[in-house]
Amino acid sequence: MENNNTLKHHYFYSVGLSYKKADAEIRGKFSLDAAAKTRLLEQAKNEGIESLIVTSTCNRTEIYGYAEHPFQLIKLICENSQGSVEEFQKVGFVYKNQEAISHMFRVGTGLDSQILGDFEIIAQIRNSFSQSKSLGLANTFMERLVNAVIQASKKIKTDTQISSGATSVSFAAVHYIFKNVEDIGNKNILLFGTGKIGRNTCENLVKHTKNEHITLINRTKEKAEKLAGKLNLIVKDYSELHLELQKADVVVVATGAQNPTIDKAILNLKKPLLILDLSIPKNVNEDVEEIEGVTLIHMDYLSQLTDETLENRKKHIPAAEAIIEEIKEEFITWTKGRKFAPTINALKAKLNAIKTSELDFQSRKISNFNEEQAEIISARIIQKITTHFANHLKDDDTMVDESIEWIEKVFKIGATAR
Repeated sequence: MENNNTLKHHYFYSVGLSYKKADAEIRGKFSLDAAAKTRLLEQAKNEGIESLIVTSTCNRTEIYGYAEHPFQLIKLICENSQGSVEEFQKVGFVYKNQEAISHMFRVGTGLDSQILGDFEIIAQIRNSFSQSKSLGLANTFMERLVNAVIQASKKIKTDTQISSGATSVSFAAVHYIFKNVEDIGNKNILLFGTGKIGRNTCENLVKHTKNEHITLINRTKEKAEKLAGKLNLIVKDYSELHLELQKADVVVVATGAQNPTIDKAILNLKKPLLILDLSIPKNVNEDVEEIEGVTLIHMDYLSQLTDETLENRKKHIPAAEAIIEEIKEEFITWTKGRKFAPTINALKAKLNAIKTSELDFQSRKISNFNEEQAEIISARIIQKITTHFANHLKDDDTMVDESIEWIEKVFKIGATAR
């Protein structure tokens, strides 16, 4: 905390909502795009909030920051999104001080993600902090906390297996292709249908293979052209499907048709073909496997791979939590010392002022008063008293903010900085 006058009665909060209680529609209402995030930060600054960061993804919208009351932060989210306070009260959460710190560690290390071990969120936290800092909205406490969370995230990623393996069907599909198709960068890949999983698979293939031989076919050509424009791919008419199937080495089927659109009859192959059916319901007839060289992989098989991956990841949660506890403890020790040192110094100054006044009074009142000896004794007593208070504030069970407030109230002192 930077300034005692502005933050004396302020607390660190995490407020927001996530996939745990809010469905996609509600999360959409509270979503903050880049412009909304900037407006929110500027509004916070105008309202005298000294330090906060804001993150908004498809799975969560959250603020971490200082406030007298969490409603100040809830209000910022609601006023800069389409969500209402009433809706927030139904699905939102509020964490304070230690709980808020712990929550940020779990979010930043992927333990609170919808897909366990998802490390994309740490980049968003880092970027959010950079934006807040550029606007003068990140104090030393926040900077140290974000750096500690980044440190924990890196250590968990390198020291545990919590992020290993494929966790989405689209990524599992790409992983399967990589593992089973040699020289994938030079193979002909056909995407038939542009359903969500198919699009994601296609994007991952482009990203990881640098393949320039990916062709898209969709019943509605405009949809294929829209996706192809983003990824710089080839689009063919639906009428050319049977010809493109003959050229392909890998076919990814992601249509929304209710009945199979690819079967044994449509294939006229002269080379091996891998078909991945990512459609619900299935869009490839199993009779294609009667053709020599054809391998058919269904979505349910890939789903099993992702389920196994997540189960394997769960085994590494205790190791990840141990890393978090270690780094969090270092951070808490730093923040406690930083927080109560000014109060202890102010207490010592107050006691020294009382001592000086009392010694002066007694030296005038008592003849032959040994001021030098009294100075030594009283200084030792003051040291012992302040050490007792410091040890109390260092104790893990101590509510530091409340104790500091109590000490300052009893001794009528105001620490200059926290």
